[in-house]
Amino acid sequence: MLTGIDPVLSGELLLHLDAMGHSDAVVIADAHFPATRLGERVVVLPTLSTTEVLRAVRTVIPLDDEPVLDLMTSADGTVLDVQRELIAAAGTTADAVRFVDRFAYYDEAATTFLIIRTGETRKYGNVTLRKGLVLPGA
Repeated sequence: MLTGIDPVLSGELLLHLDAMGHSDAVVIADAHFPATRLGERVVVLPTLSTTEVLRAVRTVIPLDDEPVLDLMTSADGTVLDVQRELIAAAGTTADAVRFVDRFAYYDEAATTFLIIRTGETRKYGNVTLRKGLVLPGA
């Protein structure tokens, strides 16, 4: 156990997050996401939602410059409840988000440093964030 670390952040996950460099990206994906096919590094957290994992990741990872998040565009183009929850969990606003077509999102996910697959069952519950600079004293 570590003090001051969200218990959602396993040792394996912390190892990968720490190894990320400035502007490296991490996808926090729903249970439907083809994480193993797309990702070189995959951590599976099957009992957690994407919102819970994003909230925990944000306790140790600052956001990079805008767009700070990428979300997958829903089938009809509307912003879904799960997406609003992800925006709030990241501590940002919809203005700082880029919406990406499903297949373009998959292409970009294949280039990310890490994919975290969760137990999220709501569709379009996927988010990509890029690691900002970790400044002294942060």
